[in-house]
Amino acid sequence: MLSLIQPALSGDIHRNTNVSLRVQASSGASDFVPVLEIVSIKFEFEQCPTAKMMAADQSVHGVPPSLSAKVVGSFAYLTVRDRLPTILTKVIDTIHRNKNKFFEEYGEEGIVAEKQTISLLSKMRNELQTDKPVLALTDGLQDTESWNQYLKRHQRPQGDQESVSWFKSPWLYVECYMYRRIQEALWLNPPISDYDVFNESKTQSFFESQQAVMTLCTYLEDVNKNMEDLAKNQLVEHFNKLLQVSLWGNKCDLSISAGQDNSQKISPIDSLNSLKPFILVDDSNMVWSTLTSTQRPGPPGKATAARVDIILDNAGFELVTDLVFADFLVSSGLVREVHFHGKSFPWFVSDVTAKDFQWTIRQTMAANHKWMSKSGVQWQSYLKEGVWSYHDHPFWTQPHEFCDMAADAPDLYAALQGADLLLFKGDLNYRKLTGDRDWDHTVGFDTALRGFGPAPLCSLRTLKANVQVGLQPGQAEKLTSQDPDWMTSGKYAVIQFYCPASEQ
Repeated sequence: MLSLIQPALSGDIHRNTNVSLRVQASSGASDFVPVLEIVSIKFEFEQCPTAKMMAADQSVHGVPPSLSAKVVGSFAYLTVRDRLPTILTKVIDTIHRNKNKFFEEYGEEGIVAEKQTISLLSKMRNELQTDKPVLALTDGLQDTESWNQYLKRHQRPQGDQESVSWFKSPWLYVECYMYRRIQEALWLNPPISDYDVFNESKTQSFFESQQAVMTLCTYLEDVNKNMEDLAKNQLVEHFNKLLQVSLWGNKCDLSISAGQDNSQKISPIDSLNSLKPFILVDDSNMVWSTLTSTQRPGPPGKATAARVDIILDNAGFELVTDLVFADFLVSSGLVREVHFHGKSFPWFVSDVTAKDFQWTIRQTMAANHKWMSKSGVQWQSYLKEGVWSYHDHPFWTQPHEFCDMAADAPDLYAALQGADLLLFKGDLNYRKLTGDRDWDHTVGFDTALRGFGPAPLCSLRTLKANVQVGLQPGQAEKLTSQDPDWMTSGKYAVIQFYCPASEQ
């Protein structure tokens, strides 16, 4: 369906504007045919003038250094040395395997584009593996200048360009930069500019998790069927279960497994009790309290519930868990509106784009399973009615810490302020929330956020990077003695909440 709007969003507008979508029925058709309509396109992403200092520039007392590959043997070092080149090699292989498809669609021009894209990606892989300086982007897209300004700010304190290299720079920066360079390599080589190099692995993850998706949709149907008769304690129980399913859905992350199969093959509901001891911080009750306290008196017998924004992470099974949770929030009356925030181009292997979002709902609708198909139809209806909406913004595919957002993407910050609750899914969002810095584990979540707080927020994250704050004294030491890889294995998780003082 997304292809219906792509010709109208050509060039750098398509990739670098803030696009909001809704679904409507196409006119003149006897059957309902869902199509996407552009309801707003905003050219509001600021090019970060040098007067606006980012966190990379700030020398704030008490703020620890960024995690970096310059610490030999660290998880950041092993990621840059091993995992990132592996992902790049898979990208190159995927493009090469599809050269016949490019030839069929575009003729000789497609073959030339394939070769030139692979050449650029191979060059980047060599730069990475030999710790060459980070280069400025050259593709002239709307976010190019912002990326290049970010590079200059890193170069300035160091005093030379050589020091800003793959292993010497902040891990968060170079990992984001790699995915942006993949995008550049494709963009510089039309006609394959819009090719999603990660699409195969994302669709495979979805199809291999079908049994778990069916189980989840069946559970949702049972809950919705009895919703009117549920006592408050039963509603809380279902809320906690589906919140935890969304949390553990985050284990299905293809960037951490370098694109290897990471699908969900067991019942997500049945495994919750056995997973509970691995939740290191559980602020579920605060999330519940926030939602129930935002319900205001409305028309007779009704309450005006909250708006929840979900900042998405992975496509595939995790996205389904997010959609199921969002469905429950609406059908229970806890929430009147859900805004989903995804990425504007393929990112970190499995992150959700607008195309992935629509594809997942269409696949769920078309499933040969009664309750799965019913769920998909309901989700499409929510989009059509405006109860659900999908948004993307260039800031989500930038290397910034989120404490930069108010200054560098004020339009996005203002949009998030309209929510009653923000749910940040996954590891990369947690790294950006906390600045991906070497914080002591007992430092408060509020301290690590460094002023970021457009609305009450909660991180739902399985741990896959060595940053974790808000733990009890001695908790990290005990975990390290029992399981040295506790921060990076995806075995542990947090439901971590923060409420800005203005909201309390």
